[in-house]
Amino acid sequence: MKVSLLPGPIEREFRTRLRALENDRFAERLRKKEPGLWSSDASVRRAIANRLGWLDLFDDMEEEAESVLRFAGDARREFQSVLLLGMGGSSLAPEVLARTFGRRREGVPLLVLDSTHPEAVREAEEALDLRRTLVVVASKSGTTVEADAFRRFFASRIKDPRCFVAITDAGSPLDRLASEEGWRRVFRNPLDIGGRFSALSLFGLVPASLLGLDPRLLLRSGREAAMVCAAPAGGEENPGLALGAFLAEGALAGRDKLTLLVSPELPGFGAWIEQLVAESTGKEGKGILPVDGEPAAPPDAYGDDRMFAIVRCEEAEDRLEESGRALAAAGHPVATIRIPRSIDLGGAFYLWEVATACACSILGVNAFDEPNVSESKERTGALLSEFARTGRLEEGAVRFEDGKALLFSDTNLEAPNVSSVNEWLRAHLSRARDGDYLALLFFLSSSLAGSKPAADLRAALRERTGLAVSAGIGPRYLHSTGQLFKGGPNRGVFVLLTAADSGDLSIPGLPYSFGVLCRAQAAGDFGALAAHGRRVLRVHFKSDPEVGIGSLARGAVG
Repeated sequence: MKVSLLPGPIEREFRTRLRALENDRFAERLRKKEPGLWSSDASVRRAIANRLGWLDLFDDMEEEAESVLRFAGDARREFQSVLLLGMGGSSLAPEVLARTFGRRREGVPLLVLDSTHPEAVREAEEALDLRRTLVVVASKSGTTVEADAFRRFFASRIKDPRCFVAITDAGSPLDRLASEEGWRRVFRNPLDIGGRFSALSLFGLVPASLLGLDPRLLLRSGREAAMVCAAPAGGEENPGLALGAFLAEGALAGRDKLTLLVSPELPGFGAWIEQLVAESTGKEGKGILPVDGEPAAPPDAYGDDRMFAIVRCEEAEDRLEESGRALAAAGHPVATIRIPRSIDLGGAFYLWEVATACACSILGVNAFDEPNVSESKERTGALLSEFARTGRLEEGAVRFEDGKALLFSDTNLEAPNVSSVNEWLRAHLSRARDGDYLALLFFLSSSLAGSKPAADLRAALRERTGLAVSAGIGPRYLHSTGQLFKGGPNRGVFVLLTAADSGDLSIPGLPYSFGVLCRAQAAGDFGALAAHGRRVLRVHFKSDPEVGIGSLARGAVG
């Protein structure tokens, strides 16, 4: 694996930082798992010490590999598909592997469900023959609301507990439930590995094995990256520290929008980087916003708040190298990470984990907590409790309503003379300033969030404002960029999109449905964003959200 860095306008700061990392013996201290790299507070350091198992997991995971392979071989002979239920760090690495290697002849297809929108749940149910499907419930804490709701739903369809597998921490509620009900297998992951740093743990290796991959190849690639990232040199001989210095110095120079250009041969890897970097760095008013999947633009269309990371697979021809040279020539910092083969994703996972940990140390934040993620969860829980008591979902004060939509906004948005949804949107966008970003957040089905009208809206927002436009699917983004949105710099202008459910689904054993859960999560995050003084507008379509999104796209440039 090769990392090439063209720091451009941050060259001097970048070189100075590399020398400082060498003088501080950062690589050695990281290898020794010194929590003082991220905090001087004794209690925080104790917590960090219990989150560093990812640094040297290789021996333990290689011991687990034989057992995992035997399990996967038996499962592949009995089942024709795998459904993984998870969220955030428990689902993003498996999704990368499934999308990259999902057509292997010796494996079985693996589908990841991480959306509470009822249409997404229904699509998963209809896509699979549940009589021949192995269900993997992945949750570190064993208490993830979304994973529990998914489990309840599919357990009501699949009565045989031998069709269920858990990946979780030892002693978690999910561990106890799976053991009591007699599930096929419980994989107990090491307690000292956090979710977004768990790609090379059982959370990644079990799905990889079911897909027909040999997990030892991923581990071998990861171990090779770990050896290189242990180099004490202060130059670019240590690619993990060099990439970390590049990211941090870019952010400190105001280039805190990390635009990702990823080879199509590595689908989903950008979303994995997005969670790792955003949730790790985005706190205490600091942070780096990864921008994944944004439509490409000419180099001179990007502002001076951008830096770029090109991740390319050398197995395939692509034009990313050419794009990188053009961006660097235009004065943008550019990092290029070349992955020899797709199976070397193990090393790529590890490289980015080291780089992110290093960047957080430089920025002065704890890479291993997510202090603001709970805020949306707590607000959602309160809304659901009230719904259980009254049968009504209290979503806040409506600022505007017509025959097609309801609008909610933070109280600082003043638009007294506007009379349409599009005028409200333009008034909201007018609050954006240089150095800000837009975040387009879809609490809609994944297919609609990935539709042409949605892409047109994203492009229209960038055209109108010239700013970076992040896009996220709720509730998935709550476990990813959601931490940065609330804990990072107040530079976001947020547009949440929700819609009436065309066909809801109940959640067995709970007093609310998937539709209610999804809307409560949207309203909960809206409230959390507003409480942090964020500029936020929510558009709730009464019908046909695809038409509504198309209208917003046209109105954004009007």
